[in-house]
Amino acid sequence: MFQKDYWENRWQSSQTGWDLGQASTPLVAYFDQLTNFESQILIPGCGNAWEGEYLHKMGFKNVFLLDVAPTALKKFQKRVPTFPASHLLNGDFFQLQGAYDLIIEQTFFCAIDPSLRSAYAEKAASLLKPGGKIVGLLFENDFGKETPPFGGNRAEYLNYFEPLFKIKICDLAYNSIAPRSGNELFILFEKRINL
Repeated sequence: MFQKDYWENRWQSSQTGWDLGQASTPLVAYFDQLTNFESQILIPGCGNAWEGEYLHKMGFKNVFLLDVAPTALKKFQKRVPTFPASHLLNGDFFQLQGAYDLIIEQTFFCAIDPSLRSAYAEKAASLLKPGGKIVGLLFENDFGKETPPFGGNRAEYLNYFEPLFKIKICDLAYNSIAPRSGNELFILFEKRINL
């Protein structure tokens, strides 16, 4: 149900209430510690991609932004014209091919149908190089809704990710923006070497 037409319609009608208008503070704190500017970084379901812009301005050369809605990518390209157009990927995460060091999770997992959560974990693992990481935020809150965002909790998430990833961090974020304080888990999951 929540596929290309759904998201494209939301972008065209400016129904983007999830958008922070800036890079997420927990992710900025993580990015500021990174030193390998050649890392292959994927941001799926990127939307306005404030995190992508932040990384680009820091000097990261291999940031790739993926969204199923072409309008999201067009808006980003207009806002950040120096970002390489070839790194803007319009398509379905579950069809993507590639090999990345880092996948940034910021409101994509909560936007897909919950029935696809196991498939997300498997696809993320397949896209990551050995030892690659998923870093980002997941909601620690069940919204009880039948439309995105879909919430969840730590125990549920670990069921999907633990078979494929070493759980390095999965704790309440200490530096969320005020409206999300106490409702976000900061995650750092490292792909298991034997996969």
